[in-house]
Amino acid sequence: MGWVSSNFDSSVTWKDVEWVRSQWDGPLVIKGVLDPQDARTAAGAGVDGLVVSNHGGRQLDGVASTARALPAVVDAVAGRIPVLVDGGVRSGLDVVRMLALGADFVLLGRAWAYALAAAGEEGVAHVLKIVEAEMRVAMALTGTTRISDLGSETLDR
Repeated sequence: MGWVSSNFDSSVTWKDVEWVRSQWDGPLVIKGVLDPQDARTAAGAGVDGLVVSNHGGRQLDGVASTARALPAVVDAVAGRIPVLVDGGVRSGLDVVRMLALGADFVLLGRAWAYALAAAGEEGVAHVLKIVEAEMRVAMALTGTTRISDLGSETLDR
């Protein structure tokens, strides 16, 4: 609890995000959005994008998966800002799944970090080739030839 209380400020509000936006004209992306109303609020606060993330499920037991939260967040922002997603992405199939659920960008965390630790730059290049190959297989098996064609109809919900 000591670490949590010294690293999380529960007094932060969307007004603080608006203040940051007023002070900073560079790119501003909010990470950790799982709720559609928060997504609408973020878009209204002038952010340039948001990341649907549950922080690997490490912050709150029982929190929704990013795949479960993503479609409602995408619908809430309705194309006004890019939606990125992380968490639960371990393979090319997971990348395809997130794109089909509406993500504009899919972030890889652990896969490249483990590859970097194990084999440096060559390891990262290797893992990215594996992810690409897995994406191609998943797309072929769903009859999809272009990433832009991925959508909710690609998935069997």
